[in-house]
Amino acid sequence: MSTYKTLILGGVRSGKSQLAERLASASGLPVTYIATATAQDDEMRARIAAHRAHRPDHWQLIEEPLQLATVLHACADTGCCVLVDCLTLWLTHLLMTDDTQALERERAALLDALPGLPGKIILVGNETNMGITPLGVLARRYCDEAGMLHQALAQRCDRVILTVAGLPHTLKGEPV
Repeated sequence: MSTYKTLILGGVRSGKSQLAERLASASGLPVTYIATATAQDDEMRARIAAHRAHRPDHWQLIEEPLQLATVLHACADTGCCVLVDCLTLWLTHLLMTDDTQALERERAALLDALPGLPGKIILVGNETNMGITPLGVLARRYCDEAGMLHQALAQRCDRVILTVAGLPHTLKGEPV
C-alpha cells in the first residue's frame, strides 16, 4: 500500500515510540522523523538524547514544534515513511504559545492535510485521558484537546494502535 496512515497512542514509557520506530524501519522506505520536542530543561534534553540514540543515523530529522502540517506537506511523498513523535508535545507547544488562534489553525491544517498526504505516515501521541479529571483549567483543556485530536486523527488513519506495557493492541486496521 503506497499510502497508509497509522496512529499510535499510549501512556508515558508505554513503548509507543519504539513501536513506531520499528514500523518505520520495517517499511523498508527512507524515513523522515519529525520531532516536536524542544529541549528546555535537562530532563527533556536527556529524553531527546535517548530518542536520538534509538534512531538510525540515516533517517532524516526535522525538528518542528508548531507547524506540523506545513512540514508534513513538504516531506510526505510516495515511497517514503514519515514518523511524527509526539503529537501531544506539539499540542502542548500550541497551547502555550501567545498566539491564541495557533491551536485551532494548526490542528485544522493537520486534519485537513492528513487524508491527502502520500506515503506512509506514523503519528505518535500520549493517551492522557484514562485517569482522573485534572484540577487545573489548563490541564483539563489539554486533556480535552488531546482527546478530541486523537478522535479526529483516528477517523483519518487506516490503523490505530494502543500500546500498553510495551504490548501493541490494534484498535483499527491491520494488526501489527
